[in-house]
Amino acid sequence: MELQGNQAANVADRPFNNLLRRLNSADYALLAPHLSADEAKPGDLLYNPGDNVQTVHFPCGPTLVSYLVPNEDGRDVETILIGREGAVGGIVSHGFLPAFTRIIVKFGGPVVRLSVTKLEAAKAGSISLRNIFARYADCMMAQMFQSTACNAIHSIEQRTAKWIISAMERADGNNTVPLTHEQLATLLGVGRSYASRVIQTFKAQGVLDTRRGAILVRNPDALRLHACLCNEAVKTHFEEVLRGVYPDPDKDN
Repeated sequence: MELQGNQAANVADRPFNNLLRRLNSADYALLAPHLSADEAKPGDLLYNPGDNVQTVHFPCGPTLVSYLVPNEDGRDVETILIGREGAVGGIVSHGFLPAFTRIIVKFGGPVVRLSVTKLEAAKAGSISLRNIFARYADCMMAQMFQSTACNAIHSIEQRTAKWIISAMERADGNNTVPLTHEQLATLLGVGRSYASRVIQTFKAQGVLDTRRGAILVRNPDALRLHACLCNEAVKTHFEEVLRGVYPDPDKDN
């Protein structure tokens, strides 16, 4: 499915990706003829470590993509989640550089793809387009720094609440998050039984409930009280660097 260049005049007609919607009309017109829409499924592999990065993927709507770092014990540890606020693959690099992490689709949904070659050609013709993607790369770096600090100093309970809130925000405020205990354990870098104990604690407090393959947030305010402030720090940086790009369920619909 090809997205036509005449969509550049109307932001509402663009794919539901906040980074693409943040572009001015002229910059979006440079990319629009080369964008292709697709539907991603949970577990779809976008890149393995060492793969040539030839395609940029823009998650749209509730689609969520995960960066995983493989470890010597065979476990993959989550670093950051990317939703409709951004993109993965070849954002600022020149040429087909190898991927460092494993990148998979965490929550399925619409995604828009763009050849790295086409993106580089467009950036070569537009200073403002280069600026936007450089700013987004800065925001991604902030997420990684915050994630590193979070993993070092915050409890499993705080991190669990943070990840669920982060996923919920990208699911258009839907209180049902398609997250299994095993997926949550991967996000946290802990064993499944440990993640399950944390969920059971939250259930006993009336904060969460579980459904088949999903977590239901019964009390979002109570969940936020359990969470660390890492999400808020990342949001603040996004607002300073790329205002309006980070998902806000009250404004994005």
